[in-house]
Amino acid sequence: MSSTTTVTLTAATPSNQNRTDDILAWASKDGEFRRKPSVFRNIISREVGAIYPPEKGRYHLYISWACPWAHRTAIVRQLKGLEGVISMSVVDWFLGPLGWKFSPPEETPGATIDHLHNVSHIRELYFRMNPDYEGRFTVPVLWDKKTDTLVNNESSEIIRMFNEEFDEFVADKYKGVTYYPESMRAEIDSLNEWVYDTVNNGVYKSGFATTQEAYENNVVKVFSSLDRLEKILKESNGPYLFGNTLTEADIRLFTTIIRFDPVYVQHFKCNIGTIRHNYPELNAWLKHLYWDFPEFKDTTNFDHIKFHYTKSHKQINPFSITPVGPLPNIEPK
Repeated sequence: MSSTTTVTLTAATPSNQNRTDDILAWASKDGEFRRKPSVFRNIISREVGAIYPPEKGRYHLYISWACPWAHRTAIVRQLKGLEGVISMSVVDWFLGPLGWKFSPPEETPGATIDHLHNVSHIRELYFRMNPDYEGRFTVPVLWDKKTDTLVNNESSEIIRMFNEEFDEFVADKYKGVTYYPESMRAEIDSLNEWVYDTVNNGVYKSGFATTQEAYENNVVKVFSSLDRLEKILKESNGPYLFGNTLTEADIRLFTTIIRFDPVYVQHFKCNIGTIRHNYPELNAWLKHLYWDFPEFKDTTNFDHIKFHYTKSHKQINPFSITPVGPLPNIEPK
């Protein structure tokens, strides 16, 4: 794969760096939440002449433990043994008017400072790329230390790069391990497409809807797709969505389902059912990944997840009260 977008630094006069973001003002006039596409889409590639070739220690990952999109990248980073290859910083769980902020771990356990630039907010990284940047200040962010450039902020592309491009730098037990097998790519892509639309993003389209009609339209689709996933797992003849093979599809689904009962049921009004009480196959699948794979368990921070949604989204929860339940956050295996 070769680079698809080249982003250059600009010395333009800053015009909007004082703006704040209303994180719940993303719904359209019809009440529907429509997620804007990621902007930075450069690719790390082993191709000769690639702008961003894979190198040990060259790239840095910025994530939030709270964000399901960023959570994907942290899981694959560990599954592929890249902790010593790609360094990482973690933002605070609180998403305020200025976006994601950094906090020392003494202040917010699980968070870190910005290890590269020591900035206070993720937004400052975007403004380093373009002082007039007008998009959203999202995580994950994959940064190139060598050129001091934001390479990519699209999680689906970052996990592919982690999966495929760094094998020469990892321990032998990780070499050749893939979560996107060539023979299964069409099936994985097909499942990812509808799961993203109706489950991963579907919970947001339900929770951020601003009309009854938009909410009901999307929440019904969420549970129709959960029904479909339940059937797929029942018929898969293995613990994963594709039988005995753990794939990218499981990773992408996990980060939504692990948040479902603790957050999405109450906070996003996805309360037609719960995973633990209404979806036995999904619940067993979830518990297997969480309890049997340290890469899934160690990257799941329930405090960051629950505090982020319930204390950042003031229009949904104006008093910032975090529910105690469900207890436990995930059932024992």
